[in-house]
Amino acid sequence: MEPIKTFMVEGAELIYMNFSGRELPYNKPGDRNFCVILESDAADLMAKDGWAVKFPEPGEDEKRPFIKVRVGYKIRPPKIVLITSRSRTNLTQDTVGILDWADFINVDLIAQSSNWTHGSRSGISAYLKTMFVTIQEDVLELKYSTDEPEE
Repeated sequence: MEPIKTFMVEGAELIYMNFSGRELPYNKPGDRNFCVILESDAADLMAKDGWAVKFPEPGEDEKRPFIKVRVGYKIRPPKIVLITSRSRTNLTQDTVGILDWADFINVDLIAQSSNWTHGSRSGISAYLKTMFVTIQEDVLELKYSTDEPEE
């Protein structure tokens, strides 16, 4: 068995978010995931190591490399912390779906490897280990924020 590899992205840009696991054209129901944009140099190194990095097609100058990160709760749940002006909240499998609609100020994350084999093909998938998410609150959320826990 190969050793577990990790990567960290501070100030991450997330795309194609599906923290709730809803069924989509390219997503089976219950599969929670998102993609994170990678710097070109890091993407090249990760791809050489076997990570499933997606690169833009030739001529797609505006696109950047990214990797799909799975959010799994079957073996070891990830630590996901939502940060607002008034609190830090650990998100659970039941509450993490709120991130699908949040406006992010900052995202820092660590993902770890999971080796896979399917027939003659193999590779490395990324699974979320830890993520801290600071969200943008609107004027009313700030006006009516209290130190009382939400129900």
